[in-house]
Amino acid sequence: MIRYLKSGQTAAVKAENSLQVRNTVETILNEIGTRGEAAVREYSEKFDKWSPKSFRLSEKEIAGCLSVLPAQVIDDIKFAQTQIRNFALVQKAALKDVEVETLPGVVLGHKNLPVNSVGCYVPGGRYPMVASAHMSVVTAKAAGVKRIIATAPPFDGAPHPAIVAAMHLGGADEIYALGGVQAVAAMALGTETIAPVDMIVGPGNAYVAEAKRQLFGRVGIDLLAGPTETLIIADDTCDAEMAAVDLIGQAEHGPGSPAVLLTNSAKLAAETPAAIEKLLSWLPTAAIARDAWQNNGEIILCDTIDELVAEADRIASEHVQVLTKDPDYFLNHMTNYGALFLGHRTNVAYGDKVIGTNHTLPTMKAARYTGGLWVGKFIKTCTYQRVLTDEASALVGDYCSRLCAIENFSGHKEQADLRVRRYGTQAQGA
Repeated sequence: MIRYLKSGQTAAVKAENSLQVRNTVETILNEIGTRGEAAVREYSEKFDKWSPKSFRLSEKEIAGCLSVLPAQVIDDIKFAQTQIRNFALVQKAALKDVEVETLPGVVLGHKNLPVNSVGCYVPGGRYPMVASAHMSVVTAKAAGVKRIIATAPPFDGAPHPAIVAAMHLGGADEIYALGGVQAVAAMALGTETIAPVDMIVGPGNAYVAEAKRQLFGRVGIDLLAGPTETLIIADDTCDAEMAAVDLIGQAEHGPGSPAVLLTNSAKLAAETPAAIEKLLSWLPTAAIARDAWQNNGEIILCDTIDELVAEADRIASEHVQVLTKDPDYFLNHMTNYGALFLGHRTNVAYGDKVIGTNHTLPTMKAARYTGGLWVGKFIKTCTYQRVLTDEASALVGDYCSRLCAIENFSGHKEQADLRVRRYGTQAQGA
């Protein structure tokens, strides 16, 4: 039996919030599409109190950001980027061009081609998300993208030095101090000073995610990233302190972040709320995390392992930590998740910041049909075909002609019939 001991916001409340966001974003995109950089500047002034002479940082400004950072910060950024780059290159090596002769004289193949230009959005409003620069810029560079631009909002009235350093060290070709919907729109639509890109990637708040949704089609996107989600699957090998830390450690992202404890231990389910209150009594981000836990926190108690798997797949969470006797059981049986963190020694923060996997992951149940950002998202697998002989063209043409006739596509049929007439046996005999 599955028992829901604590539940989050209703679907109706979430839908009402989404409508307001959708309308606001639509207005901003229309303004920027019509008026270009003038509108970008107005919205930057309105939302970020930021209107520099140029939103693009010069080489001197980039060097200035790096110069104020302690050597340890630079070393830590380089370490994280090395882990992310190395794993991305391993993933890229798994993508192979193919070519095969499927029939005598018929050759089919595909090539893996990187996207030509990408815009990477790095959040920086509530928290300066340095790690998001690694995840997008470094991975795009590993994929072979020719032009990478990166943008983040100002932090405390200036470009954040560590974010700028991460963008620069990661390989960004252009760096902008610009945030929110106006940044996403400027990269996607282009302005008088920013050439548009082919694809937008990176997480952000609800407005940034909605902007990507509305712009999809005009540009490509990685995925629609909503509020950070975490699911803890735990049994009696997990204590309440670890469950509380791993839940609240992600709830601090924002008040809309779901944090779910899924367990078959009644003792753990009963003890975790008190452990959460103890943690919130001293955590500097307690105000945000408390809102998230009160509004979106859940505790679900199951009887069996199979119920845990089924419920986890129903939730389809962005992050899933498995704190059980046999975490590999969930690796082998679960199908819906953004990323798995297996065992007590790992946690979501490792994946978010440094371990090497990408932290831009599917939310809002999108894990049912997609994975997260990875090097392959920046690569197009494009097919080609080649017919080498007259006999092969006539053979395929015969089949194609009849299949086109079934669908009443006379023009398509004539394309096939022309080849049959020119390359078929009768034509060769003539």
